[in-house]
Amino acid sequence: MSTRPEETLRRIRARVDGTVQGVGYRPFVYRLADELGIAGWVLNDERGVLVEAEGPPDAVAAFVARLSADAPPLAEVRAVQAEAVDVVGAPGFEIVASAHGGAATAPVTPDSATCADCLAELADPADRRYRYPFLNCTNCGPRFTIVQGIPYDRPLTTMSGFAMCEACRAEYEDPLDRRFHAQPNACPVCGPQVQLLERTGEPVEGAGDDPLRAAAQDLLGGAILAVKGLGGYHLACRADSEQAVAALRSRKHREDRPFALLVADVAAARRLVELDAVEEALLASRARPIVLARRRPDADVAASIAPGAPDLGLMLPYTPMHHLLATDTGVPLVFTSGNLSDEPIAFDDDDARQRLHRIADRFLVHDRPIATRTDDSVVRVVRERPLLLRRSRGYVPTSLDLPIAATQHLLGVGAEQKNAFCVAKGDRAWPSHHIGDLKNYETLQSLEKGIEHFETLFEVTPEIVVYDLHPDYLSTRYALGRDGVKLITVQHHHAHLAATLAEHGETGPAVGAIFDGTGYGHDGTVWGGEILVGGLDKVARSGRLRPIRLPGGERAIAEPWRMACAWLTDMQVALPPAFDDIPQPRWNMVARMSLQGTGSPFTSSMGRLFDAVSAICGVRLEATYEGQAAVEFEAVADRAAADPYPLEFEHRGQTVALDPRPMIRAVLDDIAAGVPVPTISARFHAGLARATADVLVIVAERDDLQLAVLSGGVFQNRLLLELTLDALRAAGLRVLVPERLSPNDGQIAFGQVAVAAARLANA
Repeated sequence: MSTRPEETLRRIRARVDGTVQGVGYRPFVYRLADELGIAGWVLNDERGVLVEAEGPPDAVAAFVARLSADAPPLAEVRAVQAEAVDVVGAPGFEIVASAHGGAATAPVTPDSATCADCLAELADPADRRYRYPFLNCTNCGPRFTIVQGIPYDRPLTTMSGFAMCEACRAEYEDPLDRRFHAQPNACPVCGPQVQLLERTGEPVEGAGDDPLRAAAQDLLGGAILAVKGLGGYHLACRADSEQAVAALRSRKHREDRPFALLVADVAAARRLVELDAVEEALLASRARPIVLARRRPDADVAASIAPGAPDLGLMLPYTPMHHLLATDTGVPLVFTSGNLSDEPIAFDDDDARQRLHRIADRFLVHDRPIATRTDDSVVRVVRERPLLLRRSRGYVPTSLDLPIAATQHLLGVGAEQKNAFCVAKGDRAWPSHHIGDLKNYETLQSLEKGIEHFETLFEVTPEIVVYDLHPDYLSTRYALGRDGVKLITVQHHHAHLAATLAEHGETGPAVGAIFDGTGYGHDGTVWGGEILVGGLDKVARSGRLRPIRLPGGERAIAEPWRMACAWLTDMQVALPPAFDDIPQPRWNMVARMSLQGTGSPFTSSMGRLFDAVSAICGVRLEATYEGQAAVEFEAVADRAAADPYPLEFEHRGQTVALDPRPMIRAVLDDIAAGVPVPTISARFHAGLARATADVLVIVAERDDLQLAVLSGGVFQNRLLLELTLDALRAAGLRVLVPERLSPNDGQIAFGQVAVAAARLANA
């Protein structure tokens, strides 16, 4: 008696969920099927990858297991769900055209640094892509910055205007080729091209044969170039030329904020900074962020690269064009955002020429459009863990899981500074790239266009928009202007706590120290030194820094001496020498504002306390960027001098008040005694860390909690974060800090949607 086919064969349909489009997943499945003798097909659709596989039962079982275990390098498989279907009996395995229809949930892949195989071709004179600045394959290259819709196929990218030549088309259609369905696939014959232009837009004479070598010679000669990259324009110059760096600072109106550097490889990075294993791995990772690392004393860079900072921010090349520039120049290059101070990065060619022509001597451009403006990401390492300071290129738009699924489509619009937004549906949330400080119309436009793009990519139609309590934020005004949606407000520091909990898959309850510069409180005052207890749904304020006046409101952020004046006036103590250059009438005016409250709201901001003590020590009286006084005060700290200053706290019912006045008096005593400022800074950090840990432990014991959270922009301070972490862990608490999002306001929008999802679930 013959055996029926269904008794010797098995057929399954598998749904593969995760980051599986644009990463070579379908050719991987094709090769796997060929290896195991499997028949069937694979395709992309709006949800991810769909596979049907038929063969002997053991082979099909091995096939399903390896769909996740052996996935290609850029793929992130969240789940494989397989179900049995009827045996078909047709031979062969094929990759079929993408399917359309249904709700889109397939992740769009972040841009990925050029892989080793492509770099070998780039450097090979015999290769047809030798020195071609746009070579890529399925394992690397642009993704998010060129995608306009899903499924991720060439017609829905900014490569749609470049018709592939015969050779590229053959690679693209061969499942066994490394460039099979590499959507940006191109070569010098059919792909994007580079030009070196004068400020006027005319091509530079004689640069046509190799514009990159001509650009490298310009840089070596001290010129400033506007360079069009993946997500926008950079401004570049040689980093070892004080004259070139000073000229860039002057033209860009960027007085003190450190510049990022591009170096050719890890060896070049080691000549400038001291790298530990984690920093080196981040630097060389596919995301290629800017990594902050300790500057070597003999680093051959201009003094004005990072004035007042012990760290340098370095990144490795992440596109072929960056590799060629770094190699052709052979020196570290400044690579900073292509904008004027406080403006969004330029990414449209006409806009870039209009905004940057007074800064750049020449323009290195290409003709591949950029779909989404995307800044470089920034990261530093704390206790061998990454701490993102800006989450953008290389990380976005990777989704985060929501610990409580959203029952409606959500949009969180974030805060005012370091804005990022977030869309969410079900158990998935997509935090956006860095938008910037919402201080002007251009940045607001960037927010609006970014939201529209994410809504399209992930088919999210917001039913609820979540926004900050602050009535004057442009993000709040945007939320209030949306038609046909429900609105939910989430207090600023609650969003910080919720974001940190949610990215770790926690719902609370926890006790959290949320320290930052500014956040609108429920009582209408400016919060920023908060001890919160609660979870995603709700929190209670269990402690705070003692409130003080904020003389002149936001003016005090730019003039840290005003915060020093507020504290010293409140304490009625003599002034240290740091303020000798402040005109007496000006000091008296600010002192009166503090005493009378004129234009001076109360604040519990920890960031402003750092400003005050930095100014008292003479480190920074006036700031050219937000947080500069605190950054420079941390930078001078002598870590060997850790005897902590006293920071008292007292119980007031169910809340704890932290009183820094004894600490400030101790600072003043040390100044009078001639104690060096590095020692004072170290003692201040140690005292604040100890008091923070003590308060969190007291509240945790009172409320029977085992979980603590540290977040807010102040915890970008590595010294403070490390000392506080050590003290809390020594006390037996489990501590969460942001890792996949920044502790600053870049995490607010994700926190907003996490809170909204929890409230909907509990309604």
